[in-house]
Amino acid sequence: MRLPLRFSERRLILILFDLFGLNGGLLVSLSLRPEYRLTWMIVFQYPQWFLLISILWLFIGFAFDVYDLKVAGRFSTASRAIVKAGLITGGIYLLIPYIPPALPGSRFTLFSFFILVLGFLLTGRAIYLLALTQPIFNRRALIIGTGPSAQTIAQAISENTNGIYHLVGFTHERKEKKNPIASMDPLNVDPVVALNWEHTFDSIASLCNNGVKSSDRSVSQILGGREALLDFVKENQVNTLILATDQNLDGKLFQTLWDSLEQGVEIIPMPLLYEELTGRVPVEHIGESWQAVAMPIDHPLTRPFNRFIKRVSDVILASLGSLCLVPFLPFIALGIYLESPGPIFYTQERVGRGGKIFRAYKFRSMIPDAEKGEAVWAKRDDERVTRVGRLLRKTHVDEFPQFLNILRGEMSAVGPRPERPEFVEKLKREIPFYRVRHAVKPGMAGWGLVKQGYGASKEDAVVKLQYDLYYIKHQSFFFDFVILLKTIIDTVTFRGRA
Repeated sequence: MRLPLRFSERRLILILFDLFGLNGGLLVSLSLRPEYRLTWMIVFQYPQWFLLISILWLFIGFAFDVYDLKVAGRFSTASRAIVKAGLITGGIYLLIPYIPPALPGSRFTLFSFFILVLGFLLTGRAIYLLALTQPIFNRRALIIGTGPSAQTIAQAISENTNGIYHLVGFTHERKEKKNPIASMDPLNVDPVVALNWEHTFDSIASLCNNGVKSSDRSVSQILGGREALLDFVKENQVNTLILATDQNLDGKLFQTLWDSLEQGVEIIPMPLLYEELTGRVPVEHIGESWQAVAMPIDHPLTRPFNRFIKRVSDVILASLGSLCLVPFLPFIALGIYLESPGPIFYTQERVGRGGKIFRAYKFRSMIPDAEKGEAVWAKRDDERVTRVGRLLRKTHVDEFPQFLNILRGEMSAVGPRPERPEFVEKLKREIPFYRVRHAVKPGMAGWGLVKQGYGASKEDAVVKLQYDLYYIKHQSFFFDFVILLKTIIDTVTFRGRA
């Protein structure tokens, strides 16, 4: 019997394991104090203690990629993320007044709190890795197609699933006039047909053999003959069919997919699975399904109340940020001026919501008149950047004057990073769906920024757009807060651009 788990189900199990371990560690640490007893009644007497630490953990855990299944799939990476998130969660929890218990009555109690919480969390993660990585819980997947979309999703599975998906093969994506590839053994394939697919076969086989795990030898081989698809699904216990064909579905294949669905097989379009695995929208492979894939039908920000709440949040965050910036402003200005005399602030035209042009404010991080002539991409280790400017960029402090843009309503705290008009005009002609990123206000912090960093080329712009579209589709207040936390982590650990 197989119990294949989806990505979302695995993430939910991880969250339950962590919440159980987190609250279990707190409960045991409380029992070390004489005024408490080790009883489940504490949970019902003081639910706020456990609810608060759980909420803190979820925000901070997502910010440290604890629930990124690529990170969670290996104990080495998972343990590092858990220790960082656990220490920060415990530290913030103990610093909050009134709500948490007066836990640190002694150094031993304080020390035991962190050790127990981390110990329970790591134990839960070890159990997850020992149990849920067994073949019985993994999904056996068959990719419908052998073209670029199929290769892209095979690469994503190889790099992001840690064996959760066992790829058993690929189907031929075009109709065969005769001699269909019916054998799983490439040596038995008709030579003419094999020649047509030689390059594709080599590419897919290389991807599979270097990362996508399988329990049988069929992983690197291409299937052919749509008529045999249902029989193959049954014989090989396929749980998931991934639609990665670059052609329209014909009636026969559609009926076969429907029959598979009736047998309990999951059928998922390649773009949706790619989103789930990578946090990006594959704009190159959306095709005619852009309505369902690139844009949400009922977006949260189409609702007036949500827009109002987001605006109020932006004003509060920008006001607090400006107040925190004021004490450091003289020192920042002095540092900029002493190394490179000239203006302290720098303004630059950017494209906002609906394509509207506005001027974004920044601390100057380059030498005066660094850009002469046409606009150019800022590159890594740019010689135009001053030493003080490099520090400002690494900590994202150079962007802090954009608090004013937020207060003026031109930007949001979180959203796609605004791009220059010169680049936008070129990119929207060359990259599908590029204009969609202007459906929301640009932000100081963004999903593309924390995942990919600043762009320095057209290729970087494509990747950033994939992240931006994912944010636009899945925007929520929880998602915004996680992005803000990840941005703060980047700021204090100097992970900004150089």
